[in-house]
Amino acid sequence: MIENKNDEYAVIVDHATIRFNIASEKIDNLKEYFVKMAKHQLMFQEFLALDDVSFKVKKGESWGIIGTNGSGKSTMLKMVCRILKPYKGSVQTFGTIAPLIELGAGFSEDLTARENIFLNGAVLGYDEKFMEAHFQEIVDFAELHNFLDMPIKNYSSGMAARLGFSIATMVNPDILICDEVLAVGDVAFQKKCERRMAEMRASGTTLLFVSHSMESVRSVCENALWLSHGKVMAMGKVDDVSEKYMKYLDEGNR
Repeated sequence: MIENKNDEYAVIVDHATIRFNIASEKIDNLKEYFVKMAKHQLMFQEFLALDDVSFKVKKGESWGIIGTNGSGKSTMLKMVCRILKPYKGSVQTFGTIAPLIELGAGFSEDLTARENIFLNGAVLGYDEKFMEAHFQEIVDFAELHNFLDMPIKNYSSGMAARLGFSIATMVNPDILICDEVLAVGDVAFQKKCERRMAEMRASGTTLLFVSHSMESVRSVCENALWLSHGKVMAMGKVDDVSEKYMKYLDEGNR
């Protein structure tokens, strides 16, 4: 086991493996599924979304997690957030976590943005009094003053991302986890979010950041972890790792 030093590390991933079972044949209906299950005829293929991954993030560090689609980036973040549990190995986190993993997570589509601010705050563990005190700050940052009483289902993906990011970052969590959600916003708001993340980092927040934009990763992060098919290809300073990754892609690899 990696030594646990709570005073130094925010995240410790120790030989973690995430395993999924994929059906080896197509089953069109629930009845057929249960019949095959009863007859022990269901066949599955094992898929390792993460394969024996280890890395440590010190408090206050910023890490970009890079790789092509299906490399395990989002799985990694979900494991750190405890949405997924490792099949083997372990993950430890120290401090409060603000996750921005999926657009609309914690939102109810039929409720207005105003109502969803309080709902999403409750999901993150904040009480109503706290949300009332920070309500205007959230609205101002999201720049959605004229759309507060519109149901979230009528929001564009960019508007939903603005609101989610604003709620998650209204206070400085110990660990901020951001998975590609800024990619749907306009350039001006992306820059605004990058400035907010820089401010949070300056105050000691640890950042785990997934993006396909190497420009954003280099801008936001000091370090990088490169995953390919669930395995660690490289980790270290962002410029060094991103250079290896881009060379890998230039050679026609996926």
